[in-house]
Amino acid sequence: MFRFFNYCSQGRSAWLLMAFTAFLLECTALYFQHVMKLQPCVMCIYERVALLGVIAAGLIGAIAPRNVVIRWLAMVVWIYAAWRGLELSWEHTMLQLYPSPFASCDFFVNFPEWLPLQQWVPAMFEATGDCAVRQWVFLGLDMPQWLIGIFIAYLLVAAIVLISQFFPAKQ
Repeated sequence: MFRFFNYCSQGRSAWLLMAFTAFLLECTALYFQHVMKLQPCVMCIYERVALLGVIAAGLIGAIAPRNVVIRWLAMVVWIYAAWRGLELSWEHTMLQLYPSPFASCDFFVNFPEWLPLQQWVPAMFEATGDCAVRQWVFLGLDMPQWLIGIFIAYLLVAAIVLISQFFPAKQ
């Protein structure tokens, strides 16, 4: 199994597939916002940025997947983005399940001055909702709970791919 994952990590299609799945999730978020008229909160915006990190990792890996340095860089970005996404989704879920006036999210997104995404692309990165409000539920789970599962899946696959790097690729 590890040989197979090492082999896959050295091909473009696996990296592009990962980027494509995260891109579809971003498109879904924009559909919820602009078509279904759900209002994204600050945590939603940060979770979107984590998904953009997964997309970036997939694109980095697709540049030169046989190059060890590029592949490892892509895996580091992938693991970091998925981990941060999991942390953010967990925190967002806790805010929704246990609302408190003492624990809430920020009113405005807080991007660095050198990267004001909310000013550059407000249609995607401007927060207008409340983190504690559950706006959408599917099969009993709301959006951040689904994202917990999604980011765990990205992390599990990342761990398998990381471990597989220490096994020779399937010939």
